[in-house]
Amino acid sequence: MNALTLPDIAAQASRQALPLDWVGMCGIALPILIDGHRLAATADAGVSLDDGAARGIHMSRLYLALEMLDQQPLTPALLRNVLQRFLDSHEGLSKNAYLRIHTDLLLKRPALVSPLAGWKSYPVSIEARLQNQMFHVELKIDVTYSSTCPCSAALARQLIQQQFVEDFGNTPLQHEDVLTWLGSANGIVATPHSQRSSAQLLIELDGQQPDLPITALIDDVEAALGTAVQTAVKRADEQAFALANGQNLMFCEDAARRLNLALKRSDAINAFHLKVIHAESLHAHDAVAESRWTRPSA
Repeated sequence: MNALTLPDIAAQASRQALPLDWVGMCGIALPILIDGHRLAATADAGVSLDDGAARGIHMSRLYLALEMLDQQPLTPALLRNVLQRFLDSHEGLSKNAYLRIHTDLLLKRPALVSPLAGWKSYPVSIEARLQNQMFHVELKIDVTYSSTCPCSAALARQLIQQQFVEDFGNTPLQHEDVLTWLGSANGIVATPHSQRSSAQLLIELDGQQPDLPITALIDDVEAALGTAVQTAVKRADEQAFALANGQNLMFCEDAARRLNLALKRSDAINAFHLKVIHAESLHAHDAVAESRWTRPSA
């Protein structure tokens, strides 16, 4: 007995002829390789349905094309090849292809002073598009840091000065008396407020780049801010972190400008939109600043 041909319902004509911008699947589980790390990820894969008379696309073809991602390191070239396979498998149906990948990059970070180290998680999304034969690749990266308010620091210093005058007045000062006072709770009567803060980066890469410089960009961002949150610490590391905060007082506007200047220096970036959020410890609302930049045409 001959095997029956299985019906292909997707190949049937649509009852309502209408093109669709995006058709595909979201939340596909898969492994990927980034900077030598094998990571669990989810992918959103889709194509445009430009043939409005076609009932649907072949979603299994998109799924099978994603197998390329677990065989080699993730690069712009690999992303483009996957998108091209999406289109090749939907010839006559689709002109544009889309792929979004979501993961958490784990990086082992050393403590500031001690030999300790620990893992930090950085949410990362990679979006690649092949539209009208033009390739685009974007990165979304979240980096957490600490921010100490410059205004609060100035007000705290003023209160400490006032307390110094009250405690010593016109009393002749001895070095050891001042040193003891500075180390006491009675001397340092006020401290500036700090908060955990976040830099949300949307970066358009040069599609000709040989790799995805995710770790390098994270390193540049943390270096520009100077107050990356820590993992495992000893008291010496905590003290060094306090020093880093004191030497890097910043409003959200300061942080946004620092990042703007740092990201412009990367040859891998064509454009970016950054948003910094300082989750205020003084207020019940957040302080936010945003900045955009596009590389000038040659």
